[in-house]
Amino acid sequence: MHELIQSVLVYLEGLGYWGIFLGLMLEVIPNELLLAYAGYLVSKGQINFVGGMVCAVVGGTLAQVVLYWIGRYGGRPFLERYGKYLLISKHHIDVAESWFNRYGTGMIFTARFIPIVRHAISLPGGMAKMPLGKFTLYTGLALIPYSFLYIYLGMKLKDNWETIGEYAGPYIKPLIIAAVVLTILYAGYQFYLKRKTKA
Repeated sequence: MHELIQSVLVYLEGLGYWGIFLGLMLEVIPNELLLAYAGYLVSKGQINFVGGMVCAVVGGTLAQVVLYWIGRYGGRPFLERYGKYLLISKHHIDVAESWFNRYGTGMIFTARFIPIVRHAISLPGGMAKMPLGKFTLYTGLALIPYSFLYIYLGMKLKDNWETIGEYAGPYIKPLIIAAVVLTILYAGYQFYLKRKTKA
């Protein structure tokens, strides 16, 4: 598996910015690894930081838009049957749908920082027929700090970019905590609005 990832990365490296864009859009390897690798390419001077960020955010957003359309037009039966080919299990779908139904569209933003629901949250957004413009905006905004962190760390790690998993831990934890706090605040706000409407 490691050799396969290395081969894909070498191929994407030859494509420059397009490699980062396609890698994030197709999600052929874990996003964290690809973003760290993009940072490594920045450190080598093969791409610049801003260009890498743009390709990462646009490519990552398009990948989620595809999942949104699958959720919208394929529905749950399609996902339960073919989700494994998207590396999304029934458990992921259940958790993401539960969070989306409980906390609403704001989860499209906050869930991007939370493991398990991070990639699957786009599916219930599509199934609920959330406005595409709103979905795209929330997704793109969430991917900015996420991409920035991993590209920056990959740039600092240079040749040690493959250790991104252990190195990013102390930085990711505060992001997860912040996302959970935002989710709770958003849920409280939604509850307040519903009570105000009924009053």
